[in-house]
Amino acid sequence: MEWSREEVEAIVADYLQMLTLELAGQSFNKTQHRQRLQVKLSGRSNASIEFKHCNISAVMLHLGFPYIRGYQPRSNYQALLVKVAQEQVSSKETLDHAALAAVQQPAIAPTQTDFSNVKSDAPKRQHQVKEAMNPLYFRAVKRDYLEREAQNRSLGLAGEAFVVQFEHWRLAQMGKQRLADQVEHVSVSRGDGLGYDVLSFESDGKERLIEVKTTTFGRDTPFFVSRGELALSQGARDQFHLYRLFEFRKSPRFFALPGALDQHCRLDPVTYQASFS
Repeated sequence: MEWSREEVEAIVADYLQMLTLELAGQSFNKTQHRQRLQVKLSGRSNASIEFKHCNISAVMLHLGFPYIRGYQPRSNYQALLVKVAQEQVSSKETLDHAALAAVQQPAIAPTQTDFSNVKSDAPKRQHQVKEAMNPLYFRAVKRDYLEREAQNRSLGLAGEAFVVQFEHWRLAQMGKQRLADQVEHVSVSRGDGLGYDVLSFESDGKERLIEVKTTTFGRDTPFFVSRGELALSQGARDQFHLYRLFEFRKSPRFFALPGALDQHCRLDPVTYQASFS
């Protein structure tokens, strides 16, 4: 049964309250929130509510927001959900402040010696099924918090330093200490613009070119790719690896995307250069 506007408004408001608490570093109880919601939702089941939460996570990503940990984004949502979410986030000043603080906060690379559990499986590209909607719903967001996080130089450098540590550990574990000692943080030693951040090696000495993308948020959070990075991933597909670090401040983990990025991800243009010649 299709969700009514009243039901959608209730669950979106509750989701945004939980998201604000999470971004502010305050605790909350998901079960208690769900139980209170059921009173307003005409007896919707726990499974139905959980699924809708995951739909809202997908909408939040499209609106440039992070999503609540544990509610993995599911893209097959109704158009009404987007409209209501847009209406509500526009009036949530505390959410705006909490999201800005979360994405702009400085970061440092954690020091650790055991990296055996930091690697994760990569997300699978989803087939999107959703109602047609007015594209203006996605244009009225005041800020793109995910883009702002991608511009957080402190977080980016911390993620790259973490990968340098991991690569040194990985090669040392294979008995390749000489190669481990040659791992280089090239975005610092040589500068930006190479299309990758860390120079590492395979066990046979072949170069591994690693681009690092770091987020404080969940595994499914979108990331931004430059034209140069995409071109390098296609032209040096046997050497290029993108390491996507996630939940960096809480417990850093990552997944790797080897080779051409367009074989793993849906690449959506987000900006265009307008010129007259």
